[in-house]
Amino acid sequence: MGLAADSSKNWGDAWKSFFNRRVIALLFLGFSAGLPILLIFSSLSLWLREAGVERSAVTFFSWAALGYSFKFVWAPLVDRIPLPVLHDLLGRRRSWLLLSQAAVIAALLFMAAHNPADGLFWIACGAVMLGFSSATQDIVIDAYRIEAADDDLQAMMSSAYIAGYRVGMLVAGAGTLALASWFTMTDEGNYDYLAWAWAYRCMAVFMLIGVVTTLMVAEPDVDRTSESVHSTVDYLRFLLLFALAATVFVISFTQLADAFGALKTFLVETGLSTPIAGFLAGAGRFAGSVAAAGVTAWLLVKVHLAPRAMVKETYVAPFADFFERYGKVAIYILLLVGTYRIADIVMGTISNVFYNDMGYTKEQIATITKTFGLIMTIVGGFLGGVLAIRFGVLRILWVGALLAALSNVLFAFLANLEPSSLYLSLVIAADNLSGGMSSAAFIAFLSSLTNRAFTAMQYAIFSSLMTLLPKLLAGYSGTFVDSLDYPVFFIGSALLGLPVLWLVSYVGRLLERHEAVTKTYSEEGSCS
Repeated sequence: MGLAADSSKNWGDAWKSFFNRRVIALLFLGFSAGLPILLIFSSLSLWLREAGVERSAVTFFSWAALGYSFKFVWAPLVDRIPLPVLHDLLGRRRSWLLLSQAAVIAALLFMAAHNPADGLFWIACGAVMLGFSSATQDIVIDAYRIEAADDDLQAMMSSAYIAGYRVGMLVAGAGTLALASWFTMTDEGNYDYLAWAWAYRCMAVFMLIGVVTTLMVAEPDVDRTSESVHSTVDYLRFLLLFALAATVFVISFTQLADAFGALKTFLVETGLSTPIAGFLAGAGRFAGSVAAAGVTAWLLVKVHLAPRAMVKETYVAPFADFFERYGKVAIYILLLVGTYRIADIVMGTISNVFYNDMGYTKEQIATITKTFGLIMTIVGGFLGGVLAIRFGVLRILWVGALLAALSNVLFAFLANLEPSSLYLSLVIAADNLSGGMSSAAFIAFLSSLTNRAFTAMQYAIFSSLMTLLPKLLAGYSGTFVDSLDYPVFFIGSALLGLPVLWLVSYVGRLLERHEAVTKTYSEEGSCS
């Protein structure tokens, strides 16, 4: 589908998309993708606290999910390396998908086999394995989704994925806690390791939904005849290169902790605020570790540990392809990708604190913002998919950005009212409907930008970029609230989304001109 043309279909075609077997498959694969993430975050945090692990140690476990933010680093491996035996049996995408799902199940069973009260190190190892495996599964599902259907169906595929993902999160969150409570055999308030172990084992069983789906779906029909084929030795050398560079990154990140901790202290003593000093020190530590890994990889390529041509086609070619296809327009596309969700993420970070500060009870927060909010997000996702098919992705992308900004203004009104379940429900309905709708259109937009020769790598870059700036700003949302109060903060977060509206329209016009020029050159070339 040409984005510039933004072709649309009639209502009948739009609604028929609901029952497409590939859309239904994405619903179950989305469930498989959404299940692991809360087993690293909230559910694991509660397990650790019940086991008596110190709060400071519990928060460090969030680092186990860093793979989600940096999955683009190993996404090229998924794009390029065929798995022995499985590749011939299942194909490239399904083989990697089955391997990652098996790894998620293994990680959950490994964690269930160790009690954090006396085996915290092994729980940490299992959590890291779970984060890496889950992020790998995300890479493969994204690539599968893009390759398994034409662009016209991507919006509905995205909607089904979002719905399944949210249900998976609900099962891993509320479901794990309910199972742990049900399995508990000790007195109320006492820690029962076996209850949590069996709850995590049940989550491993739920992952079989994804495994069965992987075995039942068909491998995407993608022409890979133009891709370079390397020997098994070359693939092993390339994996060794990646492993050594990753090891250097981990070692550097660990060894630089004291140096950049001292830098943070120095910056605070010079008058810089603690949040900004912490951000600068953390960014410097990360940049230094990346630089060390990059230099290591460069030196290893120089000594021919891995074929230079293989490294180039794996890491350089996806970037070069994107800029070759879109030229200068690529800069504006990346700017849109990096800012589209800014209003949503900046506001969402502080939302739970806001509900508590306004006097809403835990029952209201759980029932309205979580359960009812989940339903509204799923409805919004499917509504966005249908509307994108009917009216075109870019139109719904613009409408979704507008509604996301306006829903933040509703929170400003809510901040001036006494706690009310009715008003909270109305605001949550508007916010989650708009969020689900914009997410479905945005994922479809990102999918249309990828070249199927580099699907996993290019989409992994987009999905990492789309949360980078918003999350950096969101880290200071509490500071902004302390300085401005909630109503002004919410209105300010809404204003952050207004430039996105112009950017969507501008990128749409640029893409229209770009496609027209590309079509003209193509026609002239065919005539000659």
